[in-house]
Amino acid sequence: MRPPATPEYDSPRVLVVDDDDTIGRHLEIGLRSNGYTSHWSRTGAGALAETARAPYDALLLDLGLPDADGLDIARTLRAERPDLLIIILTARTDDIDIIAGLDAGADDYLVKPFSLTVLLARLRAHLRRHTPTTHAPPLHLGDLVVDTAARRCTLHGIDVPLRPKEFELLAVLGRHTGQAVSRETLMAQVWDENWFGSTKTLDVTMASVRRRLTEAARTASRPADLPRITTLRGHGYRLEC
Repeated sequence: MRPPATPEYDSPRVLVVDDDDTIGRHLEIGLRSNGYTSHWSRTGAGALAETARAPYDALLLDLGLPDADGLDIARTLRAERPDLLIIILTARTDDIDIIAGLDAGADDYLVKPFSLTVLLARLRAHLRRHTPTTHAPPLHLGDLVVDTAARRCTLHGIDVPLRPKEFELLAVLGRHTGQAVSRETLMAQVWDENWFGSTKTLDVTMASVRRRLTEAARTASRPADLPRITTLRGHGYRLEC
């Protein structure tokens, strides 16, 4: 459960977890100078203790920590804080490593070395999308209801647990029911309009959305009419009810 907010944390709160002194100090100072409340932890244990102590909005997580595997930290915090924005900072560039990070619960990743300007742009985009849309009516997709104002997805009134990016991806497709939505459009609206590099994060997140909807239908108390997500090879996806 998210710790209660206090007046000390009026600005967006970002926890940097990296054992590299140069990177950690640079990020902590850079974030503070750009209006964020930031804290730097060098270990996985320190990160877990700090997130239990204070209500953070985002986590910048290095995978190569001295006392723990960063993927394990991501899994633990994703289970405890479904709303926490997790961005992995990694020197690993292989697709399998990136997929492992996303499967562990990360929302995004940045490959080292990266500029502070790029990181700040990613943070702004992600945190902006975490802000509820107060006037949008719920989307009724068969028996599935996607309420963007409350950030809830329900099936027959029962919550379907979705990670932030899974929820946003489903919402974008739901707003364009029956229409083909390109990969570029989905990356821009769910991740970052200035995204560069592999879009494999989209495929991993889409696969997870499908799994979660299938599991929700399997455990539902009565048969459920779920939307179908069709892959359009070479283009993107289409959601149909």
